[in-house]
Amino acid sequence: MASQSKSTSASAASGTASQYLRPIKRRTRDVEVLEALAVMIEHAGLKEGDKLPTETELASRLQVGRSTVREALKVWENLGIVERRTSAGTILAMDIVPNSVHVPVVLQFEAEGLLRTQQVRRALEKEVVHLAALHASKKDHEAIQSALDTLFDVVDKGLPWRQADANFHRAIYAASGNPLFAQLIEQVHGAFHQHYIEPFMDDSYGLPSIPLHKPLAEAVIAGDAAAAVAAMEEILDSTEQQTKELLS
Repeated sequence: MASQSKSTSASAASGTASQYLRPIKRRTRDVEVLEALAVMIEHAGLKEGDKLPTETELASRLQVGRSTVREALKVWENLGIVERRTSAGTILAMDIVPNSVHVPVVLQFEAEGLLRTQQVRRALEKEVVHLAALHASKKDHEAIQSALDTLFDVVDKGLPWRQADANFHRAIYAASGNPLFAQLIEQVHGAFHQHYIEPFMDDSYGLPSIPLHKPLAEAVIAGDAAAAVAAMEEILDSTEQQTKELLS
């Protein structure tokens, strides 16, 4: 029994130790490709509607495989930065933001891509919190409150908080009664975050919105759909404002 107790204790310690790990600040190969493409677009003066070099030429110039280039361009396609057409190749679908020449071009593309995902997410998030406030059960209320408490605890301790934030929102998605919302929102959000773990390589991005999660939870638990939508709007306004500040 003693050895079993020690084993259980060691296992628990091992499980909690990982919370102190932070993502390694190293960009993946495809993100490095995107950084190089952003510089190319700036130096070449490419504008919306202009065609990018072929995947074969890009791979040759960058000395990477075509598959790496293809995956990198897929990221920008998901963010609406480029359009990939079978007959016409890859077309630039946006211009570099005017009056932002002091901002590194790769950050401009990153910020514009994030803003585009946030625009789509806004419509979905407002509807899902509205439904959650109307349909959440007592069990859902408990899950939302527990996720909120965990989020605040993690942030207060200065630990990596994005997973706790994601779990809080998932608890609200589940309360809506429609699992498609979670799938759609995470697909939209994942288009950016699967390649940029920390937007702008800054783990503080989004932190100002954390206190706003409390009124959202309270509104959903109280069944106040209008207040829930208003609280969600404040959260999204906060993160969008942070993004725009980088471009202004």
